[in-house]
Amino acid sequence: MTEERSSCVEVMEYGGDRLLYRVTLPPDGMPPVPVRALEAVLDEARAAARDDGDRRHRSFRFLGRDGSVADFDIEDRDALIWAAAVDRRAGLETLGGMSLCLRLLALVHLLATAPWASRYFKAETGSRIDRDLLRAAARADLTEEARFDEASFCRNLPAPPTGSAGAGAFTGVSA
Repeated sequence: MTEERSSCVEVMEYGGDRLLYRVTLPPDGMPPVPVRALEAVLDEARAAARDDGDRRHRSFRFLGRDGSVADFDIEDRDALIWAAAVDRRAGLETLGGMSLCLRLLALVHLLATAPWASRYFKAETGSRIDRDLLRAAARADLTEEARFDEASFCRNLPAPPTGSAGAGAFTGVSA
């Protein structure tokens, strides 16, 4: 994904191993992304998890529509590596790269916390995520907390695949 530096995102490096991204939009103002771009950063993140890549601390400061400020720090070791992978692939200094990063982290959170999501995850095929789930993650609205909006995610997700493990009544996003 090639995109010029965004006037919506300012990157500040401090302390040698810390980055602060100041974003003039709130997380719920992030645009949708192409599903292929989300697939590409997911693949990049998987590959980066196997090495000892960039682990600089990353903080995000989002300006809300009402002028409020929301700060998010990535402290999880894996999430730091994933964010660095998105930065290498798409550039967190761009609005598209920022949206991809937030969506990737929200997707990982969703897979970890929503039991119904397991039916869209195929571990026996090399930990592949069903394309329908990726498509919904690329399009769904984010909340102020940088998680997926349940109603928006459900609107973007077709009926669950039949015959999948964990099949049952689809109850929506619990993230």
